[in-house]
Amino acid sequence: MQLTGHITPDTLMSLEAYTKYRKANKPAIIAHRKLRSVTLGEHINLQFESETTIRYQIQEMLRIEKVFEEEGILQEIEAYAPLVPDGSNWKATMMIEYPDVNERKRELARLIGVEDHMFVEVEGQPRVYAIADEDLDRENDEKTSAVHFVRFELTPAMCAAVKAGAAVKLGCDHTNYPAHITIAAETLASLAGDLR
Repeated sequence: MQLTGHITPDTLMSLEAYTKYRKANKPAIIAHRKLRSVTLGEHINLQFESETTIRYQIQEMLRIEKVFEEEGILQEIEAYAPLVPDGSNWKATMMIEYPDVNERKRELARLIGVEDHMFVEVEGQPRVYAIADEDLDRENDEKTSAVHFVRFELTPAMCAAVKAGAAVKLGCDHTNYPAHITIAAETLASLAGDLR
């Protein structure tokens, strides 16, 4: 999978080429995704996206749906490409995970607005709150969604600090889900690669 910085139909693999690539490279892609996954507390997982994870997602959707016409390919790119970091931010898929359906229903009602309480804090810098669900509203008066898309916009000073090795805390200050964690060094090294 060649990273180009910009996902277009011309930079994606054909279904045939991707099928071969997938067989040989799926373990490496899964390891990359796992490296960029951060669990916050017991029930929130953030999958920090990259060009690699989004290319894989698009290629998988095209494979599963057997899409080979340009219009369908463009629709998949339009749906997923905005999740690729822009050089001054981190973008993540945020999943609220409760295995028991009744507990999930109850907790999603208690966690309305949780996505707006997610933050990152670069050592020595002010806290940055997530910009959530820019594509569409994912909650109503009764509950929040189990999946949100969040973006953490970093200042040039924050980007420089991360690249220089500053620690970064991921957290949530929602009344019903207070939690924070220092992002592991290996994960942070991968995330630092998203920044210019």
